[in-house]
Amino acid sequence: MRVNKKYSCLPAEEKGIHIINIRAIEDIGYDQHESTLLNSLSKNPDADCKYGLYFRDGKRKVDYILVYHYKKSSAGKALARRAQHNDASLRSTKQDQPLPGKGVQLEMGDIEPHMDYHEDDKRFRREEYEGNLVEAGLELERDEDTKIHGIGFVKIHAPWNVLCREAEFLKLKMPTKKMYQINQTHGLLKKINSVIQKITEPIQPKVAEHKPQTVKRLSYPFSREMQHLFDLSDKDSFFDSKTRSTIVYEILKRTTCTKAKYSMGITSLLANGVYSAAYPLHDGDYEGENVEPNDRKLLCEEWASYGVFYKYQPIDLVRKYFGEKIGLYFAWLGVYTQMLIPASIVGIIVFLYGCATVDENIPSMEMCDQRNNITMCPLCDKTCSYWKMSSACATARASHLFDNPATVFFSVFMALWAATFMEHWKRKQMRLNYRWDLTGFEEEEDHPRAEYEAKVLEKSLRKEHKHKETDKEKLTWKDRFPAYLTNFVSIIFMVGLTFAIVFGVIIYRISTAAALAISSTPSGRSSVRVTVTATAVIINLVVIIILDEVYGCIARWLTQIEVPKTDKNFEERLIFKAFLLKFVNAYTPIFYVAFFKGRFVGRPGDYVYIFHSFRMEECAPGGCLMELCIQLSIIMLGKQLIQNNLFEIGIPKMKKFIRYLKLKRRRSLDHEEHMKKKQRYEVDYNLEPFAGLTPEYMEMIIQFGFVTLFVASFPLAPLFALLNNIIEIRLDAKKFVTELRRPVAVRAKDIGIWYNILRGIGKLAVIINAFVISFTSDFIPRLVYLYMYSENGTMHGFVNHTLSSFNVSDFQAGTAPNDPLDLGYEVQICRYKDYREPPWSENKYDISKDFWAVLAARLAFVIVFQNLVMFMSEFVDWIIPDIPKDISQQIHKEKVLMVEVFMREEQGKLQMLETWKDKDKKKGENCNNHSPRLSRSRSGSLSSCHSYPLDV
Repeated sequence: MRVNKKYSCLPAEEKGIHIINIRAIEDIGYDQHESTLLNSLSKNPDADCKYGLYFRDGKRKVDYILVYHYKKSSAGKALARRAQHNDASLRSTKQDQPLPGKGVQLEMGDIEPHMDYHEDDKRFRREEYEGNLVEAGLELERDEDTKIHGIGFVKIHAPWNVLCREAEFLKLKMPTKKMYQINQTHGLLKKINSVIQKITEPIQPKVAEHKPQTVKRLSYPFSREMQHLFDLSDKDSFFDSKTRSTIVYEILKRTTCTKAKYSMGITSLLANGVYSAAYPLHDGDYEGENVEPNDRKLLCEEWASYGVFYKYQPIDLVRKYFGEKIGLYFAWLGVYTQMLIPASIVGIIVFLYGCATVDENIPSMEMCDQRNNITMCPLCDKTCSYWKMSSACATARASHLFDNPATVFFSVFMALWAATFMEHWKRKQMRLNYRWDLTGFEEEEDHPRAEYEAKVLEKSLRKEHKHKETDKEKLTWKDRFPAYLTNFVSIIFMVGLTFAIVFGVIIYRISTAAALAISSTPSGRSSVRVTVTATAVIINLVVIIILDEVYGCIARWLTQIEVPKTDKNFEERLIFKAFLLKFVNAYTPIFYVAFFKGRFVGRPGDYVYIFHSFRMEECAPGGCLMELCIQLSIIMLGKQLIQNNLFEIGIPKMKKFIRYLKLKRRRSLDHEEHMKKKQRYEVDYNLEPFAGLTPEYMEMIIQFGFVTLFVASFPLAPLFALLNNIIEIRLDAKKFVTELRRPVAVRAKDIGIWYNILRGIGKLAVIINAFVISFTSDFIPRLVYLYMYSENGTMHGFVNHTLSSFNVSDFQAGTAPNDPLDLGYEVQICRYKDYREPPWSENKYDISKDFWAVLAARLAFVIVFQNLVMFMSEFVDWIIPDIPKDISQQIHKEKVLMVEVFMREEQGKLQMLETWKDKDKKKGENCNNHSPRLSRSRSGSLSSCHSYPLDV
């Protein structure tokens, strides 16, 4: 390694400490007297810098942190201990003296740690990059004397002139001095609003940002030429910590390191391990004694606590601390949770209606009546025997709880609810855009990602080697074709894998049912269906949870090999792939039970077999709706309880515990470092890095599907979703405030692609619920029987009408029951659920005309239901304006006020120019009426006269 003459250390006899590996500041573009990159010691550094929130001088605030790994030799550790031993003498002599440019030179072989080429390369890149940051106007301070062994920190501060310059570049809207009155309601609406405010006062968070405002500052994109328009009375708080970190991050992204023809921004440097982390700091501690008040502590008390679950969220404070993108997520989650309250109430009413009318349901009463003596055909070959329909009484009664006329109404209600929810969210979003000064905000194209730049560089170098061309390259579809092909094949394979697993569970159900049917105990035979259904659903749940994690990782890998150009493109492609795979994974077992189970069974004597040995399973006598309800409820509740809540609580706690053990081991190795109090940036470094909002949104979107897609079979789904979300909001809040590093604030005016996915699910829900009501439930067959076949206009005889007869002599060889006298008598005719001709008919066992009548009614219902509900949803969409009227008026008022402000500015300038002209004229008149003494030097007087405006 090259030894530069400008590496220096302080004389041991003067300072009592050796500082090694300090490259001369001017050698890497640093100016020593500006104190931009410091390795300094102060009298009481922790008190001065408020434990890492400020630079060592206690005045400049830390806006961003860069973290890097470095190798510390044993000689370096000895020197550090020696420095600590001589700390008293160090502080008493020349403590504020800057590092001298020259000093005692140290031999490389004595104390220089052995560093490999990669470590040198990383260090040189850091030096160049930090020098470029200084040239961009940022101020840096380094700290390697930390409690975490082998970790160095670079603290970054953006001075006022840099903040103003970047705010103008980013077109940040900042509050001006001009304030205006917000339009208030009058008359009856004002009284109603005041009553509502008094009622809801106990559930309002106790934060200043949440209080209703009557005045608002006019906002305008910041301009250095028009600083007089803005309220700059307190420059320290004009740009809050969120805005300062955003500005610094923009500089970090566009500042490059160009060593060895390699252009690298902060994302590339992080990806290549030059820096190990980059993050803004939290505002301070959120718990403990003598903690200074800060926004993080306030959020922890009024938002990230389970004790305030009944309160509204302080969305404005969330936005102020975390930025608009995260603020919009929690605002959307709050609106969704609020909208679940009426859906839950209606769902409970529908369920209670089913409970109240179960004893009046004639079909279930007929099934439970043992006097009917209906003998059913065996459920499997040979091992299964004949059985009484009355043995399925409990299933039939339970089916009525979810299969009744009220569920049709509830399906229509939920379709309209989904449309209303989307419209309500659009209006809420517009209110937030107005409050947060996002009106007129347009997202600009983001900086290219590190992987994209590396790929383009690789392509350009390859092309330059072949053709000697140096034009700017970009990735085309030809470059990405192998990745696209891999994506297509992988997604098809994973969808096929999901179908194969569902098929395997079907085989399990069939084989387990046959095995349990051999049981000699009557209780074992009677509980076959419940046992098989419950165990199969649990298997499905475990597989879904495992595949969810696997598919999430695979979706990210597939997106990475596509090499999208920007972070926005990457996020959208990742969302599409992850949603597709997780949607198929979560809903395939439910789709099977809803639309395929019991449809391709065949009939006694001519059953459909899988692998020539397994007979396709049938629905229960009461239909498959009850089984669909069990499947949906277990999967939904299991995912929410295990995957969403247990994983979100358990995994971060486990990671935190592992980090604690590692730190404990390091502390035992270096007791001196353990005795120091941690700085803010050290504490934040031990937190989990922010991984984006995609997992949070995905979790809620899948839940939204459970609430809307199959709600006809499970009216209590909105209730369970509501209970989960009440916990979810506080759980996510606690995670963001206490367990994650502070994310960089990102401006956004909507929730992006997630809104389109929600709309798509809402429209798909109408179609699926139409088919569930029509084909899965017995709603349509009951209507057909009631109006076409019933002799007395009642449902008496409906069960018998839906059953066909089979002569047991027509069983295929080897499929008849082994014990035909299991019921105590010989069976000649058994019944099965289907619309077929009886054995005494000419066309025995053929599909009857009743089947076609019911099928026609089912298809007609699907068409009518779908078009009617779609029309009603579109009507709701049309009748509710996207922008609230008062917000539209306020936006227009802001534009008018802004025009008035600029008109006054122009008028002031014109008046000033006219004043100058009048003075110029008067001066000219004075020059014309000069004295004889001045006339002798006319030319001089004229020149003097004309010089006046220039002086002004």
